[in-house]
Amino acid sequence: MNRHAHCQCGRLQVDSQGEPDSVVVCSCTECQRRSGSPFGEGAYYQRDKLSMRGTAREYVRKTEAGNSFHTFFCPICATSLYFFSSRDPNRVGVAVGAFADPSFPAPHRSVFDESKHSWIALPADTPGFTRGRDSDRTR
Repeated sequence: MNRHAHCQCGRLQVDSQGEPDSVVVCSCTECQRRSGSPFGEGAYYQRDKLSMRGTAREYVRKTEAGNSFHTFFCPICATSLYFFSSRDPNRVGVAVGAFADPSFPAPHRSVFDESKHSWIALPADTPGFTRGRDSDRTR
C-alpha cells in the first residue's frame, strides 16, 4: 500500500511505496524532545521507496553511539517529518503521525524503554528493548 505523509501546512511531503520495513516507538529523551511527546514513532523505509517534496530544513545531532542523527522539518510550520541515522543512511524514518492514518500498522518494536513513561502501554506482543534494538529485551 502506498501512503502519503505531510507536515501541518502541507509544504513538505513524503510519499511511500509499499508497507514500512519496520515501525518503531522510541522513548529516548532525544526523540521525546524531537517529537514534543512521550515518544517518537517512525515508519522506516528504504530510501528508494520514498519520494520527498518541498524544501526541508535539517537539524543534525550526535547520538550516544557517536553517529549523526539527521532530522528534516518544515521551515514554515516546523513539523519534524523524516529522519535517518548515519549508522544506516539508506533507512529513513517517517513520523507516523504525519500519515494521520488510524489504520497505520502497529509498532514492530519499542526501544529505549528505560526512559519510557510509566503510563505508556503498547500492545503486549510488541518486543521492547532497554536501549537500542541490540540491547537487552524488556519484554
